[in-house]
Amino acid sequence: MNIWPVQDAKARFSELLNACVNQGPQVVARRGVETAILVPIAEWRRLNNAARPSLKTLLLSDVARGDMVLPQRGMAQRRDIEVLGD
Repeated sequence: MNIWPVQDAKARFSELLNACVNQGPQVVARRGVETAILVPIAEWRRLNNAARPSLKTLLLSDVARGDMVLPQRGMAQRRDIEVLGD
């Protein structure tokens, strides 16, 4: 993966795009810190399809994702903690 300073990425965007398509993902760095990455669209789609559902999708889903057994209220057992120094 090549690292492009942001100034070069802006000035030579067509070259950056061609490198991405022909060589794979390209990193853009701002002040020496890797900040963004340009990936070919086919790679992006593959990664996006392989990703797990987002938290928002899970919370809005009407399908249960697992069985969770919760104790009835007031039935939880408490541990007595001995206070030292009394």
